Amino acid sequence: MHLRKIAAGLSALVLLSTGAEARSLLDLIKPPAQHHEQGSRSGSISQSAALDLYSSQQKQASFDGCTELFPSSRPLAMATVSASMKPLALCSDNFAVLYSQTSKTPLVVIERLNAAQLKDAKGEERTNQFYADPRIPKSGRAELSDYRSQKPAVDRGHQSPAADAPNPNAMAQSFALSNMVPQDPTNNRKIWSKVESDVRKFAQRGGGNVYVFTGPLFDSGHGTVGDNKVWVPTRLYKLVYDASSKRAWAYVLPNAETRVEKPMDYETFVKTTGLNLLGNLPVTGSVGRT
Repeated sequence: MHLRKIAAGLSALVLLSTGAEARSLLDLIKPPAQHHEQGSRSGSISQSAALDLYSSQQKQASFDGCTELFPSSRPLAMATVSASMKPLALCSDNFAVLYSQTSKTPLVVIERLNAAQLKDAKGEERTNQFYADPRIPKSGRAELSDYRSQKPAVDRGHQSPAADAPNPNAMAQSFALSNMVPQDPTNNRKIWSKVESDVRKFAQRGGGNVYVFTGPLFDSGHGTVGDNKVWVPTRLYKLVYDASSKRAWAYVLPNAETRVEKPMDYETFVKTTGLNLLGNLPVTGSVGRT
């Protein structure tokens, strides 16, 4: 397969690795200030109530409290993220976030899915109570106001889906803005929702843990929303790693009205995005083949 080269103007693509060959990132560009908009019909919770959702360990900026969410319990190496992205490591009950105080979005959100967890998640009531993450300094986070009254509209797009949450606290945590990116409404509600559903179906059929890495890609010319200039992704990715079979595959789709495309193998994903998220973990094949 002919592999597309990464565009020279690609900005804010973070190359992360759990292996020794991790390399530093990127050439940042200053994004143009473009204004998009969305009205909000969902509720919110107070900052004190939001803080109560997290354990004392989860309030620390570290992956130490959620190593089990990563393949082989090996968290992403923070040192491989450009200091200009002002990265933070954030743990929640059901997902981990490598967050950027520069883009005011997650860069990578990591989940561990399995059949038992997704069985618990079925029927869990969606809360729709969004909130700014109180663990992040105000200067480095998105606020609810950033997603309101934007033209054209943008959704607050979950990176760890609410439908993956196995209990009420995990559900509540999934509505933190540290788990959101500005997303095209049609993409979020139809195309990306189909991708999320397909990943859940695979994990429900699997015999073990499936690790999912989700995040934004910011190509040259991407925009921002809100007074805090939250970066708007040009593309979104979802990488799936089946720990039992050692297979890996990924979806990379434009943040726009589009269609679900056939997933790519891991080598193509790395060459397309520059993201070596699995480091030196063994990868023996892709979806649908060995």
